[in-house]
Amino acid sequence: MNYKNILLSLISISLFFSCTTKQIYNDALIIKGGTIIDVSNNGTSLNDLTNKAIIIKADTIFKIIEKSSLSNKQENIIDATGKYILPGLTDGFAVINNQNYANAFLYMGITDVIGVESFRRGKFYHNANPSPNVHMLESVGDEPITNKQLLDSIHKLHSNGIEVLLMMYKLTPEQLELAFNEAKKLGMGTIGELGFTSYKKGIDLGVDAFVHTTRYSLDVAPDSMAIKVAEQPFSNDLGSPKWRYYQYLTNLKKDDKALLQHAKNLGNSNSYIMPTFGLLYIDMPFSKNPWNEKIAAIIDSSDVNRPADKITGKHNYPPEELAAYQKLGYNELMIEKTYYENGAHYISGSGTDVWGTMPGISLHQELEVLSRTGLTNREVLATTTSNFNAAFGLKFGRLESGFKANILILDDNPLDDIKNLKGKKIVILNGKQIDVDALLNL
Repeated sequence: MNYKNILLSLISISLFFSCTTKQIYNDALIIKGGTIIDVSNNGTSLNDLTNKAIIIKADTIFKIIEKSSLSNKQENIIDATGKYILPGLTDGFAVINNQNYANAFLYMGITDVIGVESFRRGKFYHNANPSPNVHMLESVGDEPITNKQLLDSIHKLHSNGIEVLLMMYKLTPEQLELAFNEAKKLGMGTIGELGFTSYKKGIDLGVDAFVHTTRYSLDVAPDSMAIKVAEQPFSNDLGSPKWRYYQYLTNLKKDDKALLQHAKNLGNSNSYIMPTFGLLYIDMPFSKNPWNEKIAAIIDSSDVNRPADKITGKHNYPPEELAAYQKLGYNELMIEKTYYENGAHYISGSGTDVWGTMPGISLHQELEVLSRTGLTNREVLATTTSNFNAAFGLKFGRLESGFKANILILDDNPLDDIKNLKGKKIVILNGKQIDVDALLNL
């Protein structure tokens, strides 16, 4: 056999093996091509992937492979060439009151919600279809409680499917530690909204996250003020302990020693913080009218707690109250910048639907404010995707084998402009493509 024949034989063998290694994945949805945006390590990693194929089986990511290894006979493919792929977004603190709320979340790319309900937000509606995945949160320590009652409550919540434990104002330092340790034994995530116990204590314990800038900043105030807030945390009266504390925050300076120390404590910790700045967003000078968002057409303003005016996009609060909230919001931005500059890590939550926050829409307001705080666009993306896995260990928010197949395929790159998250998209929910346009129907 001459060299030419040998070469031809080798080429034939090579072609044979290259063809036989191409695999067909049965009963799978495939996303082929595009740029998979890296949102790991709190948004500091830069290892975006191209020329890949995401293999989805049932509701889970099966594996990610080189797209060149797919067989030409593979079916059920979404071609993402030229597009941008990332995990579905998460709203870490929100209510779903009805089907229209569920539609609004999905329309805005939110595939997971940590669900809350309260006297202001109303009951959580669990029968929505379609719906984001719901991971319910429930609280302990709203009122004084014995240690036995505390443990009994935590076990009951866990048996009822509660995934995240919110540890509240009335817990003593001993009880916070008791609650945290019990929640961890049961595999529950933990969030602190503290009062009788300092946030430094929560940080030292390793509480997964803290919620609301106005609440997790309580360590910067005098202890006597913190105790009074814990005793009466929810009054809207401008003369209440809560508002005296808010006025204290409003007058806080960037070089305040207590603020800088608290910022260092947060930055040196493994705890995440969730500002829920959306609660103050619509009264800020840079805010945009939420009712101008296309999906707002299906939201009934009577369902929203203290909704924004549909014409102005602002609250119709009494002038004194409005001015107080505006000043508080402005200084809250400074406070958050200080935390970020000292290394704090973030998860995103809208607070929907208190104080005019709206399903889906207000999470994007929150992301806008995180960007204004100083986070890079990639860090902002991490706050609403992978950081929820980092904070609570929940199996979503990452594009990896074994994670829930909740995926966004965007026409425009959100690394260029975070507003591109609101642009044209394909939404994969639990392994299935949903009809985004149909979500606009009441």
